[in-house]
Amino acid sequence: MRVLALLAAVVLLALLVYLLLLLVRPPRRAGAPARPRWEVDTVMENGWTLVIVRKVTTGPDGPVELTRQTVAAIPDDDPNWSERYKAALAEARDRASTLELES
Repeated sequence: MRVLALLAAVVLLALLVYLLLLLVRPPRRAGAPARPRWEVDTVMENGWTLVIVRKVTTGPDGPVELTRQTVAAIPDDDPNWSERYKAALAEARDRASTLELES
C-alpha cells in the first residue's frame, strides 16, 4: 500500500512541476516568425544551373529568403555537368551545416 501511495505522490509532484514550467515559460505567439535556417537549393536560369545556400524563415505569407550564397554556377551544356553538380551539392550541404552551426 505504501508503494502505491509513494507512486501517486511522485506522479502528482511531476504533474505539479510540469504545470509550473508551463506557467513560467513565456507564451509563444501564434504569428511569431520561425528561427531562420540555412538550406541548399538549385536554381536553373538562362542556361545555367546555380547551386545556392540560402537563409530562409517563415513569414506570414510563407517562406522568406533573407540572404543567399552561390556555391557553383554550372553551364547546362557542360559535358561534366552531373559530376560538377554532385560536387557542388556536397559543398553546399557542408557550407549550410557550417553556417547553421555558426548561427
